[in-house]
This record gives sequence, C-alpha cells and structure tokens, in this order.
Amino acid sequence: MTNSSTSTPAPSPSSAPAPAQATTIKPTDLRGILKYVPRFQGQIFVIAVDGAIVADENFGNLLVDVAVLRSLGIKVVLVHGIGQQLQELAILRSVAISNADGTGVTDAATLDLAIRASSRVSHLILEGLTQNSLKAVITNAVRAVPVGIIKGVDLQFSGKVDRIDKDLIAELIDKQVVPLVSPLAFGPDGKSLRVNSDLLAAELAESLHATKIIYLLPYAGIEIDGEVRREISVEALRKLLQEHPEKIAEPGMSKAVHAVKAIENGTPRVHIVDGRIFDGLLNEIFSNEGVGSLIYGNDYEQIRKATKRDVRLIYNLTRNAVRREELVYRTQQAIEKNIEQFFVFEIDENIIACVTLYFYPEMPNLAEIGSLYVVPFYHNRGIGHKMVEYACLQAKERGATSVLALSTQSFAFFTNVCGFEEATKEALPESRLKSYEESGRNAKILLKPLA
Repeated sequence: MTNSSTSTPAPSPSSAPAPAQATTIKPTDLRGILKYVPRFQGQIFVIAVDGAIVADENFGNLLVDVAVLRSLGIKVVLVHGIGQQLQELAILRSVAISNADGTGVTDAATLDLAIRASSRVSHLILEGLTQNSLKAVITNAVRAVPVGIIKGVDLQFSGKVDRIDKDLIAELIDKQVVPLVSPLAFGPDGKSLRVNSDLLAAELAESLHATKIIYLLPYAGIEIDGEVRREISVEALRKLLQEHPEKIAEPGMSKAVHAVKAIENGTPRVHIVDGRIFDGLLNEIFSNEGVGSLIYGNDYEQIRKATKRDVRLIYNLTRNAVRREELVYRTQQAIEKNIEQFFVFEIDENIIACVTLYFYPEMPNLAEIGSLYVVPFYHNRGIGHKMVEYACLQAKERGATSVLALSTQSFAFFTNVCGFEEATKEALPESRLKSYEESGRNAKILLKPLA
C-alpha cells in the first residue's frame, strides 16, 4: 500500500458559475462503460433536474447522456424543478411570489406562475428528448394532498405526496417511454398543488424501488465545512443534520435532507452532481471516482472474501504497485491458486483495495498480512487501516495471537497507524525466512500482538 501525503482539493459550490468543461470518459472508453452494463441493466434511475440546469447551456448534452443510459437498458424517470424559471417569470410579470421551491407557502398567484413555468420547462425537456429519438410523456401519476397549516401558517396550495401511480409509470417504462414528472401534483379534487422537486424525486424512488437518485444542479456537490464531500454515509450525514446542520452549505441542504429520507426508505444510492459539467452524468455513473457527491447506505462499502471472478481485477488493481516495487509480483495464476487468502474492499461494487491473510502450518498462532493495496484516489480515507483491522480480526478469530507484515515502502503506515512494531528475522517462520532472504527485497519485518 502507498500513502499519499497530498490530495486534490475539491471544488467549492461557491466557485465560478460555469465550471471547466472537463471529462474523463472518452468516446474510446466503451470498455469502461460496458463493464457496468450488466450491473445497471433493467434498473430504475430517478434523475432530478434543477430548473437552473434546464436553463444551462449544457442541458442538451445531459439529454444525450440520458439517451445513452436508455440505450444501455437503464430505465430512467425524469423529475424537474422550476425554481429559476418561476423567479424569472415573477420578475417579468411583476408578481410577488410567496415561495420559489415549493417548501413554504404557495399562494394562488404563485401557483398560477408555477403552472406556467412548469409547462414551459416540461416542453423544453420534451423537445430535447425528441431530438434524441426518445419517447416521453408528462404524467399525472403523482397525487397529493394539501400540506395544510404548519405552526399556525396555512401553506395554501403547497402539497405533499399522497400516492404515486407506479403501475402507470411502470407501464410507460416497459413501453420504452421516459416518464417526465413535473413539480405539480394533483389533489383529491383534481386541482394542481405545488410540490418540492427534491421531495418528489425521493418519493418516486421509494415507490418505484429505484436503484439511484441523481440530483443534477448548479454546484459541485454537498459542501461540508467548506469542502465538497465526494462520498458520505447516510449515518454520518444524518448525524450532521441532527447535531451540526450549520456545517452543511445551504445550497446542498435540501438534497441532503431528502437523500437521507430516500436511503432510509430503501434507495441504496443518492448522487448529487453538477449538471453544468460536460459528461458529468456519465462520469458519475460509469467511473469509480465520480464527479459529484455520493450518499450511501450501509451496503455501499464492504470487505468480503475474494472469489475466482476477482482474479483479473486483483491482478490489474495491483500491477502498478508491483512496477513501483511496493508489492511482490504475482501472476494471475498465482492469485487464482491462492484466492482464498485474499479479501477485497468494494465501493459501489467496484474493487478498490485488497489484502491477503496467510497462516503458517508450523506456527498456527501466527498469521501474515500481505498484498495490501488501495487505489490512489482513495488514499487518506482510512480504507487501508480498515483492511488491516479486518485482517487482524479474521486472524484472531482463527486462533492467531500475532500478525506479521513485511513492507519496503509502507512500514511507517504499519507502525504509526496500525500499531505494528519492527521485529527481527527471528520472528519469521523457517519457510518464510527462506523466501525472505531469496527475494533480496530487504523488507522491514513488522509484528503486532493480537490482544
């Protein structure tokens, strides 16, 4: 394993309004995309587009990305917001609106403008989808009831979702039609009610058993303590919202609240992505690192025993470290032969770290940790430490009283972070001593007792 002392600072949501048009996925990178297809094919993604993104010059590219997702067999439901369009229309018509995002009071004048703004935005999206040869319809699948009076304030025409006609949406999807859902629902009397689009996306994802919600908006992600967090567990985010909400930058607050709600109700992943970035949607979905913020449930990260299906992935994962002489070279055949020794760490079903655990028959109380490697992008996130801790736990459960590690370049990590101490050759079993001396690597010998 290698430890990087520096990391690239994440962009801030308060930075320049138009980000650099950078992309990491190239047209030739079809292989990189296709490896995700079996995993995502047939699944439902709810994509929630902020009104500001509909107005952005990159919006046409986003709809091309949606067409790519559909061509790969991914089922898409589109939800859109109207906040920017509603405010612009209010200025144009000199109407004072009571609330822009559907979370406060919606008076009659605001509802009228919201209906007009929603109609315009929905039509723009339909135009773009049609240009990409996609069938789409605006649905009346969301039924709502008035929010009512909250703390003495009548929210008038603001609504909360009562039920979703998931059979209608499922039928549209089955017929290769993209359902388009506006932030207007229909009350018991058939009249319109204003609904917050962030909430609407979460409700749709729950009802449709969606795999992901992807919020597309005009900033880089969830900013916490002044930095954009590339991933955060739902437990950590929930705790922040309860105990230190002031640490979360205001633009991401609504998404954070509804991401927690969605994951608690069964949606595994919520992505918050800057919709102004060219190819940002595809990069978020089809790369390990992504470009936005990911909020994940407990099943997102896990350490598991490797299987023979992982052999090629482990080989490719570690070969750069082998070139740098951080790890001993192993052929794919050697990895497969000893695959029962490997544990891997997965993020969103991608292997980003590995470690081995080996036991010596002549010294059953001793185990050796080896081949520890973490993809550089994930350095300084505690993954290497977690892998070592997990290996130590496994060793202890199998009767070992101490663990051994040999390292040429990461011995400081083992001693300073993981609690190992430098030892002499006498700590090595006879068979290990022979291979140690024959290798000529002169690795540091490190030992840790298991309490």
